[in-house]
Amino acid sequence: MESNLPDTHPLPKTLTAYLESARECMTAESQAYFLGGAGEERTLRRNEEAFARANILPRPLQAMGGGSTATNLLGRVLDCPVLVAPFAYHRLLDPSGEIASAQGAEAQAIRMILSAQSSVAMTEVRSASPGCDWFQLFWLGSREATLALARTAVAAGFETLVLTIDAPVQGVRDREIEAGFGLPAEVQAVNLAQVHRPQFAPLAPGESLVFDRIAHSLPSWKDVTWLIEAISVPVLLKGILHPDDAAMAVKTGAAGIIVSNHGGRVLDGAPATLEMLPAIVRKVGPDYPVLLDSGIRRGVDILVALALGAKAVLVGRPVVCGLAVAGALGVSHVLRMLRDELEIAMLLSGCATISDISRDIVHLNR
Repeated sequence: MESNLPDTHPLPKTLTAYLESARECMTAESQAYFLGGAGEERTLRRNEEAFARANILPRPLQAMGGGSTATNLLGRVLDCPVLVAPFAYHRLLDPSGEIASAQGAEAQAIRMILSAQSSVAMTEVRSASPGCDWFQLFWLGSREATLALARTAVAAGFETLVLTIDAPVQGVRDREIEAGFGLPAEVQAVNLAQVHRPQFAPLAPGESLVFDRIAHSLPSWKDVTWLIEAISVPVLLKGILHPDDAAMAVKTGAAGIIVSNHGGRVLDGAPATLEMLPAIVRKVGPDYPVLLDSGIRRGVDILVALALGAKAVLVGRPVVCGLAVAGALGVSHVLRMLRDELEIAMLLSGCATISDISRDIVHLNR
């Protein structure tokens, strides 16, 4: 695993130190893209503040021998209830791009969800890291284009698909605008190079690009149901915040949902995912696969999300920092620290296994 650090430079020792080191490694443009959020970044901050309000009740003198972070998700055993969240353009942070991230995750037996906007071809990532077998989709303007990409991913060996539904348009990201963020020629969404995208006619006076052009190419719940029925692998829906939308996801046949606000990068002012998680779990029932992302920074955050009903979590920005600082090695190190912190938090709260983690160990301050 190659490192972005000089040979004599030690790896950061804490997850907070990784964030600080990443800020030093990244350009201003990359910081804006990978670490920033939409608008005034209220939702970005709210995600973290929600976890900061959670108090975990310690339970000493419990029988903890033989404990484990292993869990079952969609019929598979995971060593730890953590996946790497999909994020685009890893080659902005490391020359090996998504290959480095996937190999770093695989070294810790953790699956990475490869973004549709990967800067490395999906077949190359699969070849270098067979454990990366989840793929993220966006709706590509039509049923035909979206299904074609989904079938390409399945043919490449991806066994689970994640359809992101909460970003039909990009959020207004002040930091990116002010930094002048743009992709260099050598970094592109290579898996989408051949995808036919909608071509919009010029706007007439008084017309809106959003409502008179883009809105007409967006999917409905019927389109989502159609896609799930047309594809041969499980499909999860990412970007659920409303309990009624969670119930609709169940009706579509989705294999699970991911409670997400896109890391605070789309709609500034949206609620924190942790705030909405309990109501969503109540709506769909405790057995339905509900995952969560947006705001996970430490192992204790994972414990809190599991206690409030999540089956697993997706981690984004800590992995971004690991990749920026030390490539695959940094990704692996960050994920190992997250798991170590989760194990410590479980032991101190009297939870030997994931199934021992219950709602009554977490209290939320308002």
